[in-house]
Amino acid sequence: MLDQAYDVVVVGSGAGGAMAAHTLTKAGKKVLILEAGRDYDPVTETPMFNTPAEAPLRGAPTPDKPFGFYDATVDGGWQVPGEPYSKAEGSDFMWWRARMLGGRTNHWGRYSLRFSHHDFKGKSRDGLGADWPFDYEELAPWYDRTEDLVGVCGTNTGLEDMPDSSPGILQPPPKPRVPELLIAAAASKLGITAAPMHRAILTRPKDDRAACFYATECGRGCSIGAAFQTTTSLIPMAKATGNLTVQTDAMVKSVDVDANGRVKAVTYIDRKSVKPVTVSAPVVVLAASACESARILLNSKSEQHPNGLANSSGQVGRNLMDSTGADVGTVVPALKGRPIYNEDGHTANHLFIPWWGHAAQAKGELDFPRGYHFEISSGFKPPGGYYPDKLQGYGHKMKQQARFDYGAQIGLSLRGEMVPNQHCYMEIDDKVTDKWGIPVAKFHWQWSEHELKQVRHGLATARDIFKLLGAKVDDKLPEPETAIKRGGEIIHEVGTTRMGASAKESVTNQWGQTWDCDNLFVMDGGVFASNPHKNCTLTIMTLAMRNASWLAEQLNKGAIA
Repeated sequence: MLDQAYDVVVVGSGAGGAMAAHTLTKAGKKVLILEAGRDYDPVTETPMFNTPAEAPLRGAPTPDKPFGFYDATVDGGWQVPGEPYSKAEGSDFMWWRARMLGGRTNHWGRYSLRFSHHDFKGKSRDGLGADWPFDYEELAPWYDRTEDLVGVCGTNTGLEDMPDSSPGILQPPPKPRVPELLIAAAASKLGITAAPMHRAILTRPKDDRAACFYATECGRGCSIGAAFQTTTSLIPMAKATGNLTVQTDAMVKSVDVDANGRVKAVTYIDRKSVKPVTVSAPVVVLAASACESARILLNSKSEQHPNGLANSSGQVGRNLMDSTGADVGTVVPALKGRPIYNEDGHTANHLFIPWWGHAAQAKGELDFPRGYHFEISSGFKPPGGYYPDKLQGYGHKMKQQARFDYGAQIGLSLRGEMVPNQHCYMEIDDKVTDKWGIPVAKFHWQWSEHELKQVRHGLATARDIFKLLGAKVDDKLPEPETAIKRGGEIIHEVGTTRMGASAKESVTNQWGQTWDCDNLFVMDGGVFASNPHKNCTLTIMTLAMRNASWLAEQLNKGAIA
């Protein structure tokens, strides 16, 4: 199949790659997806209904399965055998690779929040980072199309930090749980509003996908397609056009250019035969994840591109960002021993707390420039071998205790915006290669005072909310340097091939088209000019749909040949 002619070669099958392939194949283009990981079918492989007793260590996390035995990621993680990465001295960065068809969409949290007008023009507001080369109004209709195609539940809130969708786009959200309602009531006393989380979970059937029936954890994968992942939606849809070919186990080594410096082919290593394969490519779309796409570009050196492909600006690998993260938990005595009924829902938070401080920041009342949100955890988990923490004994007594404590332990997870800084970037480590002989990425990382002050504010806010719930809380806050998650730990890394209005300061234009090669595009989180506190996957898909539609138009006009 690889000896046939393709209009576009897409590297990566996750949020950006699958959406690009879906859009292009619907437009009649022949597309080849190259996926570094193995083939994966969640319909047959997902252990949706297995109990903790059927898993090693009752499903508890292990070094190779940090999110638990039943996490949908089958071969990936922060450490992948045979695929090391290095870190500069004093840098602590964690790089997640999925290495499976569908990429990270198989196990992501499915939180689907739109960026707002604040998020696209941060530099214009506070002088930090970079603006996007367009504003919210440009992306709004594409958000509608993406939410409708993917299937996102939620409601229009009218809140400044949550732009509304067009009427009829969002599916109904699940009912809030009792602990979430208590947190919302406490937060309201502080002038903070909670809202339904927008999530890529079907609460109504859509095309061949069923509605969620609130029975199993979404992180396991979803064989009925209710929890969005490209392996049960975009990829099968693209294949149905007859225009898509998928090649798994294809570790891309380089994008190759002709004498004029334009892209002509992609070379990958077949993971099974360990042999190089070169595929002709009139147009290439890199969507391998922000750091993997940047790694491919930096490894694609040539006489025409001595510093790496599309890197005349020197910005490939720079501007690396991740979301800030910090977790705070407590036990609410009032929630112990209450009647138990089925309020498990779709396993993640039904309510969350969007950022409420835009006005305060505009007035200079806060000592940090960018916002955050709180994701609520409400303690509804099966009582495995590691939950609740103080489960004692066995038999009837233990069951009574588990029921008594069920849902009483709550948590707030901060997710905030990071401002890019000169100390956070990736480069190629010329001294280390992976098992395929490809030079690896080397990371440099350092949080700035902006993020540390943001986390300090979040810790204090969580403490005040917990106090209003009657929970026992330590007045002394942990230091933000110890509370903040490590770089890469939230798995929202973006910015390494950022878009912009100038070839001197960015890697791509607003369409993801690289300034240096008109037939080379980037359609993953690498193109983000900033990293708003909202989870990035919805915007990755939205940009990929918009930019792949533009690419199809250019191909139809012969503007890219």
